[in-house]
Amino acid sequence: MNYSKPYSIQVALIGLFLVLGVLSYVRAAPVQLSPNPQTFLLNGDQLVANKQKVKRKDKVLTKALADLVQTADQALQRGPYSVTSKSKVPPSGDKRDYMSVGPYWWPDSSKADGLPYIRKDGQVNPERHAIKDSEYFNALCREVHLLGVAWYFTEDRRYADHAAKLLRVWFLDEATRMNPHLNYGQAIPGHTEGRGIGLIDTRNLAKLIDGVQLLKGSTSLSAQEYNGIRDWYRQYLNWMLTSPIGQDEADEHNNHGTWYDVQAVSIALFTEQPELARKLLENQTKARLESQLKPDGSQPHELARTLSWNYSQMNLKGFFELAMLAEKVNVDLWNYEAGGKGIRKAFLYMLPYAEESKQWEHKQIKPRDTHNFLELARMAELKYPGIDLKSLRKQLQAPDNSVLLLTNWTF
Repeated sequence: MNYSKPYSIQVALIGLFLVLGVLSYVRAAPVQLSPNPQTFLLNGDQLVANKQKVKRKDKVLTKALADLVQTADQALQRGPYSVTSKSKVPPSGDKRDYMSVGPYWWPDSSKADGLPYIRKDGQVNPERHAIKDSEYFNALCREVHLLGVAWYFTEDRRYADHAAKLLRVWFLDEATRMNPHLNYGQAIPGHTEGRGIGLIDTRNLAKLIDGVQLLKGSTSLSAQEYNGIRDWYRQYLNWMLTSPIGQDEADEHNNHGTWYDVQAVSIALFTEQPELARKLLENQTKARLESQLKPDGSQPHELARTLSWNYSQMNLKGFFELAMLAEKVNVDLWNYEAGGKGIRKAFLYMLPYAEESKQWEHKQIKPRDTHNFLELARMAELKYPGIDLKSLRKQLQAPDNSVLLLTNWTF
């Protein structure tokens, strides 16, 4: 369920959680930077190669860096963010608990108190935005990622300092940190205080993790703080895997299940549990490919929605991210097929609609935006070189040049 507003560079740049008691933040020595950044969605080898090109004054990448710096400078003026900023108090009485409201649920006009709320798929109730925990978390993910990249390429400490400040407030400072669970995510007035579906709110956390990884070698984020963030994530992952709400989301058979796996696998990698990541991919993600796709590549669960294009594209993006994460544990999801179903066919199914050579005939109550499909097409060009993307090049406007810093895409 993609509720976030489109961003420019932040989207192209691709587009957690116990602190042990009360931490005293002694400025410990920085974590030693390894030769290549140990990122999970971003390719560390490619980052190193592109940084060298920037140092050699490559014209394209120099322009890309200028674009990135301009956006990163704007991010320096935003934040920090905290779940404690909301005016409403969660049922627990602790403002450090994350809280959100289901976006597609509205007051029942036939009831004096409007309760229980009723569902209007694809129509966002403005009440969703009264509690900003989701908005703040996604801003945190975008900006830590952006600032981490800016720090890596420029070594300008301003970017690392601000990113570290954002991380401390959200994850480490006792008064403002988020508790490592989503027990009150996507509540529905009159129905429930929280749902497994609420985990879709945090689907962008893999981007944040890459930002943290890029900050490892800076003096802005100490080893103690880095380990504190990993401890937080380790607790959050345990909650995901063992709590009734987490297990409920793991059992979803549409984009919710896909993005659950993206989060669980990326956290497992970040917390140095590669075997867990592999187990999730082999036992859970592969089964999702078989249950969510048809042999022609269509996604029936997403096509049943009132925003069928948006959800098909969003779910495919989740599978692409899982395939990238799977490379870290030598699992090939790019070419995996079960019953003739796989990621390549899912991309090919959507391609002619993105090219506008076929008319989308499924329900779509809002204008269909194919621009974000370019992100998938760029990666598909690398993984499936035999696919003809000439027509798509003519249909979709190129993204901001800053994305070229993170890839070796030629599309």
